[in-house]
Amino acid sequence: MKKILIFDDDKSILEVFTIIFAENGYDVEISETSHDIIERVEAFKPDLILMDNWIPEIGGIEALKLLRNHQDFKNIPVIYVSANSDIAYLAKKAQANDYIAKPFDLTELETKVEKFFSRSHN
Repeated sequence: MKKILIFDDDKSILEVFTIIFAENGYDVEISETSHDIIERVEAFKPDLILMDNWIPEIGGIEALKLLRNHQDFKNIPVIYVSANSDIAYLAKKAQANDYIAKPFDLTELETKVEKFFSRSHN
């Protein structure tokens, strides 16, 4: 089963994501903070990460920097999520593989997620 780890401090978004991805057959884990990203990734071993920009305590960009600097986890694909108008710039700065703007189109989100899983061969 494909695993998605979601970092967002908005409980309603986490709820929606969890329901949608579980219905689509994914194993989902959520986190409302980003400072413990390495521990969370180590424990869950996700195939894909959804990362919110404004997440306590260190923010999405800093959290992904930790991930990209980690030998074992640097290649995990990340979709960056933000309500900022400059999301393309932020996603690039965070070294994310893709991004989606809030408020998001759920169909677009599902398509982006599926695109990563159809690419992976594990």
